[in-house]
Amino acid sequence: MDNFIIHGGRTVSGEVKISGSKNAALPILAATMLTREKCEIKNVPDLMDIKSTFELLNYMGKRCFFGFNTFTVHETSGLKHHAPYDLVRKMRASMLVAGPLLARFKKVRFSLPGGCSIGVRPIDIHLEAFKKMGAAVSYEGGDVILTAARLRPARLKFRFPSVGATENLMMCASLLKGTTVLENCAREPEIEDLARALVKMGASVEGAGTSLIRISGVDELKGLKYEVMPDRIETGTFMLAAAAAGGTLKLLNTDIALMKPVARALKKAGVKITSEKGSITITSSGGRPKPVNIATKPHPGFPTDLQAPWMAFMARAKGSCEVHEAIFENRFMHAAELMRMGADITVTDRKAVIRGVERLLGAPVMASDIRAGAALIVAAVAAKGKSIIRRIYHIDRGYEKIENKLRLSGVRIERVKA
Repeated sequence: MDNFIIHGGRTVSGEVKISGSKNAALPILAATMLTREKCEIKNVPDLMDIKSTFELLNYMGKRCFFGFNTFTVHETSGLKHHAPYDLVRKMRASMLVAGPLLARFKKVRFSLPGGCSIGVRPIDIHLEAFKKMGAAVSYEGGDVILTAARLRPARLKFRFPSVGATENLMMCASLLKGTTVLENCAREPEIEDLARALVKMGASVEGAGTSLIRISGVDELKGLKYEVMPDRIETGTFMLAAAAAGGTLKLLNTDIALMKPVARALKKAGVKITSEKGSITITSSGGRPKPVNIATKPHPGFPTDLQAPWMAFMARAKGSCEVHEAIFENRFMHAAELMRMGADITVTDRKAVIRGVERLLGAPVMASDIRAGAALIVAAVAAKGKSIIRRIYHIDRGYEKIENKLRLSGVRIERVKA
């Protein structure tokens, strides 16, 4: 098991290229199950979750190749319809094969998914929608089994704008002749990216990025060549790391349009942000920022995936502020680790009160999930002294070669064996 050692307190400078979006790549890779034809997906980040998807698709009967950030998928004879526990337990996004397989073969069996321990993320929203399209749901040995003699288009209203359910039903509906209407949809940019991929495969998808999506499905979808959008969560993490450490950092292969709520909050805190086509530049004094309250919300609100790095940035605020977590009920586990570095934080239910301190001090800390790990990196680059971050396999699930990118920006970081 690897650790990161970071010697903090140095300003950042230079340029960092942002990787393709993990949260966009995963559903697009699942969508390759909708077609018999070859698919080539570019700008795919080299991450543990992508490697887990590689293993899953190969197990299911696809023949995959992945290298130089390009993921190629061919179909062999006969696909399996069962996604087993040993593969699905590694990440929650594995269940996105359910919609494509149900649409193509009218049956699928998958283990209840795993992933980060940030709170209960029930799949009943997915299952309720599949039932309304004509699927029967049963359970056996920890698996969910979906079967349907015939699936039918439907008008479906989600009780919560679930990203995964929106993606799963979009994919399933794209292979059903007729029109399916989804209401109260997730509006994240990654939903729009999936919609663009499905359109290239031959489906008609209207309204992605809004709360109402209309999908006109077809009998057969074709293969595609597609380039995944930039990772807005990686972009935000580097924006916050630069803001916390101080200096000027230019982020390439990204888009300020994806970062509006984060950019607004950073500007309120006193950070300078400029942008050009395809790049964002962050300039910060590295001093104590102004305190800024945030509350996580579904897109276009402040993203829950950047709540933890934001808290790390606010730990040195000149005053007090609050962070409200409205999406997940167990996403403040990083607070205790930040307190080991000198942060003054009080957590009550879904609210954290941060009383800014003059400085953070390096310490041994432990990542509990992907974004908590990112928060510890943000804190460590700004802290005085040496920090050791343990359990960085969480970070590897969401950030491609992050130590190389940080090193290029002037951060003293090394990966060592525990």
